[in-house]
This record gives sequence, C-alpha cells and structure tokens, in this order.
Amino acid sequence: MPSFIEVFGFITGAACVALLVRQNIWNWPLGIANNLVFIVLFYRTGLYADVGLQGFYILISIYGWWSWLHGGRGHGVLTVSRVQPVIGALLVLAVAAGTALLAWLLRRYTNSTVPVLDSLITALSLVAQFMMTRKWIENWLVWIVANCLSVGLLIYKGLYVTSALYLVYQVLCVMGFLEWRRALKAQVIPSAG
Repeated sequence: MPSFIEVFGFITGAACVALLVRQNIWNWPLGIANNLVFIVLFYRTGLYADVGLQGFYILISIYGWWSWLHGGRGHGVLTVSRVQPVIGALLVLAVAAGTALLAWLLRRYTNSTVPVLDSLITALSLVAQFMMTRKWIENWLVWIVANCLSVGLLIYKGLYVTSALYLVYQVLCVMGFLEWRRALKAQVIPSAG
C-alpha cells in the first residue's frame, strides 16, 4: 500500500513536469516542494544518492527559477536552445565521473544494495537538471534515459507508486521534447512580412 507521502510526491512531481513542458515558471517552486517530499521517501528506503540528488534539485531549482527569468539576452527571459557539442561532451564526462565517484562513496559509506545504478541515475539526473535550467532541448533526452533506469530501480525497491510516476514522467518528457522542439523551430524561422 503506497504511503501518503509517496502519493503526494506523485501528484506534485507530475504537476511540476507538466509545467516544465509548458515552460511555466511555476514549475520551480512546485519542484522544490516535490524535492522535500522525496528526501523523506528516499531516505526511508535507503536510496541515499537520491536523497542527495533531491537536495541538489532544491539548490539548482533556485538557480533555474532565476535563469529562466533573467538568463536570456539582455538579462531577459531565457528561450529554448541546443547544447553546444563541446559542452555536450563535457556533460557526458561529468556523468561518467559522477557515476564513478558516487558509486565509490555509496559502496564505502552506506549499505546501498544498488550503488552503481543509483549513482548512474543520480549523475544523469544532475546533468539533465542543469541542462533544464539552461533550457537546452536535449535535457529531455537525458531525462528519458534516467527515467527508464529509475522505473526498474524503483520497482526493485518496492516503490510502485513512484515507479508509476516515472512512467508518467516518460510520457511528459516525450511531450516536453516535442513541445520544446516546436518552440525552438518557431524561434529560428523568420516571420513573413
């Protein structure tokens, strides 16, 4: 039977991602509330890297909130763009290094039963969330990979409602990618007249 906190996390998480798809600025404060819920849930189930990830999400959400409002040209609203290849390569290296470091820490200092998978999901999620703050469209693709891995891990840990949430996230990520791709195309196609 799912706990109240898991159900509340499901509702706030789905609402947050739905707002992200629409590029609605209110995704950030709702996301912070969702992160607080999942800190408790993941701590209770021994997903310690995910606890740390939620803390990071709170901090980066504050940055994302500011960035979406003031990170564009002339300190204006940020628009959807693509990640530059060099930065993309650095982000791949960050995932690899983050996974290795987190897995080592989890093996050494916790009783985690899934240190490598937990660490990989965490590293992918950190990078995807950073990409989200910059409105790089490829963030959705990274989220799709992280969510696929998360569904399996959450089922393994018995968090069935949360695994269903990650399936909802998958649908929303596809919708987000398509919606942001339309927004990106609209920005680069000059209007007639």
